[in-house]
Amino acid sequence: MNLQQLEYIVAVDQLRSFSKAAIHCNVTQATLSSMVKKLESELELVIFDRKAKPVLTTDCGREIVHEAKKVLLHVNELQDLARTVKAHITGEVNLGIIPTIASALLPRILSPLMKAYPELHLNITEQTTETIISNLKTGKLDMGIIATPWPDASLEEMILYYEALWVYGGKENGQTYLTPEDIQHEQVWLFEEGHCLRDQFINLCSLMPRESALGQFRFQANSFDTLLNMVDSYGGLTLLPELYCETLSEERRKKIRHFSSPIPVREVSLVFYRPFARHRLNQAIGDSIKGILEGELSTANYPASELVIAKV
Repeated sequence: MNLQQLEYIVAVDQLRSFSKAAIHCNVTQATLSSMVKKLESELELVIFDRKAKPVLTTDCGREIVHEAKKVLLHVNELQDLARTVKAHITGEVNLGIIPTIASALLPRILSPLMKAYPELHLNITEQTTETIISNLKTGKLDMGIIATPWPDASLEEMILYYEALWVYGGKENGQTYLTPEDIQHEQVWLFEEGHCLRDQFINLCSLMPRESALGQFRFQANSFDTLLNMVDSYGGLTLLPELYCETLSEERRKKIRHFSSPIPVREVSLVFYRPFARHRLNQAIGDSIKGILEGELSTANYPASELVIAKV
């Protein structure tokens, strides 16, 4: 039994016609008739006398339709309540977000969030994961956006999205798809310690933790822009998340290569500390972010069996 079936029997009862009810519900008559028949089979009773012209509701059918109207009324009330609650998300929120997520995510979500919640005031700062966790536990932050899963049972995690991890640069051999093993002996440019993307790259490709080295200098970056410039100038490769890749110029996008299945992905979550959690607010913001990004990431086109979460 589902809400559609209840809507269908209410429509047939009101319009006394399967064809008119189908038009009213914006479905084919065959679909509507089939769904009503399934409901009758599940309830083990006949709701409509189909031989009568116009269609008549049976005695027991009238009771079913009466209850169906009550259910649909309650559903409408719940939807109205949800809209009211959503419209009254107010107050000040302190949000921490790691830099490797902030640069691509914030420009996408801030305008829609501010439009959806005009009375909400967001104070956003870029911080490392460790700093975000510490500030959540002291109440300095209300929520954070980090790469997960994070090994701390006191944190609540709401998964926002999965984004593919892609390689920028590398050998000019025309190879489009890579495996982690293809990277182990390449010159790799990494973020400095403290960035989770550094750890994910090292864990993913079983790299020996090391600074990116070339000739007389060793180097660790603190921004995507620096990493890209080093690859462009000195060769080698680095790891980039999908959302950031979408901000690149057409020329730089030509240097992007993908991994073959299983595709490594970064799990990004909204996190908050249980004792200070503002659950209604967290849920509203998290659901909004998921809605903004829905269908925009390539990971939506793959079954879960072809994805592997890069360890933090």
